[in-house]
Amino acid sequence: MRALWVGLACCGMLAAQAPPRPRILGVAHIALFVSDIEKSRAFYKDFLGFEEPFHLEKPDGSLSLTFIKVNDHQYIELFPGLAPGADRLNHISFYTDDAEGMRRYLAARGVPVPERVPKGRIRNSNFKVKDPDGHTVEIVQYEPDGWSMREKGKFLGSRRVSEHMMHVGVIVGDLAAAMKFYGDVLGFHEIWRGSSNGQTLSWVNMQVPDGKDYLEFMLYREMPAPDRRGSQHHLCLETPDIAQSLAALESRAYRKTYTRPLEIRTGINRRRQLNVFDPDGTRTELMEPFTVDGKPAASSTAPPPR
Repeated sequence: MRALWVGLACCGMLAAQAPPRPRILGVAHIALFVSDIEKSRAFYKDFLGFEEPFHLEKPDGSLSLTFIKVNDHQYIELFPGLAPGADRLNHISFYTDDAEGMRRYLAARGVPVPERVPKGRIRNSNFKVKDPDGHTVEIVQYEPDGWSMREKGKFLGSRRVSEHMMHVGVIVGDLAAAMKFYGDVLGFHEIWRGSSNGQTLSWVNMQVPDGKDYLEFMLYREMPAPDRRGSQHHLCLETPDIAQSLAALESRAYRKTYTRPLEIRTGINRRRQLNVFDPDGTRTELMEPFTVDGKPAASSTAPPPR
């Protein structure tokens, strides 16, 4: 699969024939498999303070998935039925204002796409593709008659620990292939790279071409087992004051049932952050949008793991 993506992204003829790329405006959502939907609802709603504007059911009336709202354009989607030993990541999603134009653009660049852009059950236009590491990437366009815009300005309570999902993170095994797909094809641009040990590159942050949100590549030489990716596959919530966010979490009744420590740390990127984990171990990173001294953190020059 990686070889296929590298070949497609490098093909100058396909690039020359491609129509203009529509805008990619930001992170739309991260979709997660969960083992106990009620426990997960309690974590994201009672602890993190988000609300649940709508959900979808299967034909038998059981829950298909539910939507946890961060803001009018960003959600956390929860899918019940996490299988033992399985990856908790279902897919990641970015939003555009022209899904059909994006489908045609990607097709012209040699990316396998569906024959048309359907409307989903919540009435937004969307389609899915695969990245070089096999992650499902959904492209969504919020439609005026979709449920997301129907609830615009609603379900945005003051208990939210954050009003913005700054980034999502996914495991990447082949940095060059990922850079070609997200960079050369989708138009993301690199804004920072870091190393946890100073010897090998650990992260590369790729910003969407038409917004501030970004995708964080979590680099590995050997990919972790599927059920050990809950810390690597993650979401990051922006908070202007991490100490204030910690105080809010400490004050909530859910804190009595949350057994992990809550500790503010300064990351390699010199931003203060706090990690919390849902009942299945998927990480939510709370992070300030600025460095501790206001000066940008230098990018690492370490080589990638492979």
